[in-house]
Amino acid sequence: MMTPMRYWYLRHGETDWNKQGLSQGRTDIPLNATGLAQAEAAGELLTGRAAGALRIDRIVSSPLMRALRTAEVAADALERVGPRPSLTVDQGLEEVCFGEQEGQSMGAWYDDWIAGHYTPPGAEPFMLLRDRAVEAVNRALGGPGTVMIVAHGALFRALRSAMHLPANVRLPNATPLVAEPPAITGTPWKLTVVS
Repeated sequence: MMTPMRYWYLRHGETDWNKQGLSQGRTDIPLNATGLAQAEAAGELLTGRAAGALRIDRIVSSPLMRALRTAEVAADALERVGPRPSLTVDQGLEEVCFGEQEGQSMGAWYDDWIAGHYTPPGAEPFMLLRDRAVEAVNRALGGPGTVMIVAHGALFRALRSAMHLPANVRLPNATPLVAEPPAITGTPWKLTVVS
C-alpha cells in the first residue's frame, strides 16, 4: 500500500533505445542529446513550479545512469532558485528487468506482461515490480520534506497500478508530475503534469 503523501515523479530523459522503441529494462543506457535537453527543460519547469508547499527538498533516484543524470540536472536547476535538494539513490527504483526482451522492439507481449498473463524469460513479473516500486517510494516518503522520485516508465506504470489508476499509460520522457493521495483510501490518486 502506498504511503498517502504527496510526491513528485520525473521519468528520465530520452535515450537512443527510447528513440528506437527498444525495451531497455536494466540495460544501463545513457541519455542522448535530446534526453539531456529534456532533463534541462524539466529542471527549468521545476524551478518555476516547485515552490512553497511543492518545494522539492530531496530527490531519490534510480541508480541507472539515464535516471541519475536526469536527477542531477534537476538538482542543479533547483539549486539556482533555493537550497539544493539532497540526492540519493535507491536500488528499488531500478527499471524492471525485461530478461531476453531487453534490446528488442516493444511488442504485443507488453500488455500481457502488465496484465500478469505473460512474463518474458528472465524478466521480472509486473506484480513483483509493483511491490518493489511501492516499497522504494514508501522509503523515500519516510524522510523529511517533499521528495521527487526520478526513475522509469515501466516502474511508473507499476506505481499507477498501486495508486488505483490504469497501469498501462505511458509517461513521456522528462515530464514532471505531482502525485497526490486521495481523501478516501482505495480510490485513485490525482496526478498533475507540470507544464
